[in-house]
Amino acid sequence: MSEGTGKGGFSLFDAEERILDGARRLLDRMKDGDPDLLAEVGVLADAYSRSVREQRRLVKVSDRLQNQMTQLNQELARRRAEAEEALEQLRQAQETLVQTEKLASLGALVGGVAHEINTPVGIALSCASHLDDSTKAIRALFEADDVGVDDFERYMDTAADTAKLIVANCERAADLIRSFKQVAVDRTSSERRVFRLADTITETVTSLRPNLRQGGHEIEIACPADLEVDGYPGVISQILTNFVMNSLTHGYADGRRGRLHVEADRGENDHVRLRYRDDGQGISEEYRNRVFDPFFTTRRGSGGSGLGLHIVFNLVTGPLGGSVVLENTPSAGASFLLEFPRVAP
Repeated sequence: MSEGTGKGGFSLFDAEERILDGARRLLDRMKDGDPDLLAEVGVLADAYSRSVREQRRLVKVSDRLQNQMTQLNQELARRRAEAEEALEQLRQAQETLVQTEKLASLGALVGGVAHEINTPVGIALSCASHLDDSTKAIRALFEADDVGVDDFERYMDTAADTAKLIVANCERAADLIRSFKQVAVDRTSSERRVFRLADTITETVTSLRPNLRQGGHEIEIACPADLEVDGYPGVISQILTNFVMNSLTHGYADGRRGRLHVEADRGENDHVRLRYRDDGQGISEEYRNRVFDPFFTTRRGSGGSGLGLHIVFNLVTGPLGGSVVLENTPSAGASFLLEFPRVAP
């Protein structure tokens, strides 16, 4: 449809054109009449003609603006589609990075536990080898019918001491394996179950002790033994792991030894209050409002991904259905307070 053309091919200004033609014919008939009347009619005809021309111009401008608006709407729709696609790609990339970060923290536990198990297993193996040598020696004396009381007593003392060491170190290794196994299962399965919060905290801390021992750090736990939670122990374990690793990476980056605390108790309205705190360098005021933002880190390029506390925030507000805040601490260090329903939503 061309400018100024209506449906069926009729011009929008057909009536105006007919009026203008009539006015011109009237002026031709009046050219020999009263000059004053002729001038007034001519003024009216000119004014009407200018009005029609202005309307034509406005219609053209309107058509042009409508075409531009249509193009803008099409461009806006295209840009919106591109933005939505980019946002979806960003969400997928963020989810991938979050999962990678979770696996990385689990991998750190694997390395630490494997290193820690080497010590008791190595001691147990050395003791078993020493006991084997002593047994062979006493057997040789026995077969030669040359076993004295002193030889037998020495062997009994050796057997008792080495057996005690073997049992103690095997139990130590078994505790590490049992704790890590439960933590790993809870992390990977995300299974909901009723569990004792103190047990989950203890198992997680046990699996983290190799990382803590490397820097000479200590961790204290305070939680009622009978506090049961109906929820996701793997989520609790992931949160505590991220807190501890965040402290080791940022709070004690200067190499000093630290003391960490995990405290839990019953809150109001059948909620659980869990506080994690350390006595490290703390978090400066300029960063306090950004610690839970994705990819925010003060150690870019030095091992910081900026996802540790963001994962904590998502886990607390998501599966646990609770809240987490960074508390103001009068002394050095950082303190985080979690509150969540004892029965997860």
